[in-house]
Amino acid sequence: MCIGLIGGMDRLERHYTEEAQKFKVELKVFNKYETNLFKKIQHVDALIIFTNKVSHGARKEAVHVARNRNIPLFMVHSCGIGTLRRCLNSLCFKGI
Repeated sequence: MCIGLIGGMDRLERHYTEEAQKFKVELKVFNKYETNLFKKIQHVDALIIFTNKVSHGARKEAVHVARNRNIPLFMVHSCGIGTLRRCLNSLCFKGI
């Protein structure tokens, strides 16, 4: 399973990846807005957006891709490891 993470803190990127590995999930982290973001996230199985640490443009583009491709979307305000863990637990529990 491949999950896209939009937002978050640069210094926690390694910890985000380590937490995802515990769930046997490949995590693609996009801390900053990147050109052609839609191409990079259109094939993920789910998207998590940390809304307090993301630009409006990146959030808007990610939500647009998720809705058009019927990708499960989690939008949470916090950007901590615990928040990521809860999202991953929910996704893995649902069997997505």
